[in-house]
This record gives sequence, C-alpha cells and structure tokens, in this order.
Amino acid sequence: MRLILMRHAKSDWSTEMDDRDRPLNKRGRKSARAMGAWLRDRGYLPDLVLCSTAARTRETLEGLGLGEEVPVRYLDALYHAAPETLWDCLAEAEGNTVLMIGHNPGIAAFAADLVAVPPPHARFADFPTGATLVAEVFAANWDAVAPGACTAADFAIPREVMAETGD
Repeated sequence: MRLILMRHAKSDWSTEMDDRDRPLNKRGRKSARAMGAWLRDRGYLPDLVLCSTAARTRETLEGLGLGEEVPVRYLDALYHAAPETLWDCLAEAEGNTVLMIGHNPGIAAFAADLVAVPPPHARFADFPTGATLVAEVFAANWDAVAPGACTAADFAIPREVMAETGD
C-alpha cells in the first residue's frame, strides 16, 4: 500500500476572514498544479483522497487535477488535526493508495511518526506548504499501520518541482 501525505499549498493570509475560509494565493494555485503533475508523472495516483474541509485544502485538491473519478472524503477532523487524529482518519481508509491533504503542524508530525527513517531532504522536518511525502506502507490494511512501519519512497516541495520543470 502507499500513503501520500500533502500539506495544503500556499494560502492567502487575509485577517478579514475565518481561517477555514482562506483560499490559496496565486503561488499556491501554481504549486498545486505543479504537484499534481509531479504525482501523475510518477504514477502516484490515489484510490481515495482524505481532505480537510478548509478552503485551502479543497482548493489544493482541485489544483492537483486528479480527475472526478477519484473518491474524496472531506473530513472536518483533518482541520488542524493532531497526529493521533490523522492516525484515526487513516484507519478508516480503503484502497491501495491514499492521499491525505492536511495542515501543519499535525501533518509534519504525522509524517515524522509514519516513517522509520526520514527522507534525506532539508525541508522534511518543517513540511512547507505543498510538501508531499510518498510512503510505502507495510501493513495488511490501513487500521494496521503502525508508527515507524513505513518507508519514505519520495518527498518533494513545490519550489523544487517547479524549478525542475521551469515553472
């Protein structure tokens, strides 16, 4: 099985609106498209998406361009969730490849809990906006996944992906 963890792309910081309603900014929309191309180019296509209900996570998912056929569960529980909540949400998943889109600091802590050895990337620990970890999962089903029982297969951040493609 494979788990793809993604932090939402860069959002607008308007203080005039509720945090849940903050949209992506121009850079965030561009980053989401770039990360979608990166996922598709590498064959990292999910069977299920678990996505926070915040506007910026929903807009990130839309920007990935995964297609209408991928089932999506929008979960209030993923909004600024602690790692324990992310584990609980993952346990309810099905399919061979799951994409989870969430927020820091929870998504960064969850990524660190998930893998036995972190990927050799300077930005893994802080998991910047749009950061994406692809982890190989060694379990019979999602509720059997344990901390440290996964292997980091890939890790990317939008700035580097866009630099590679000339965006």
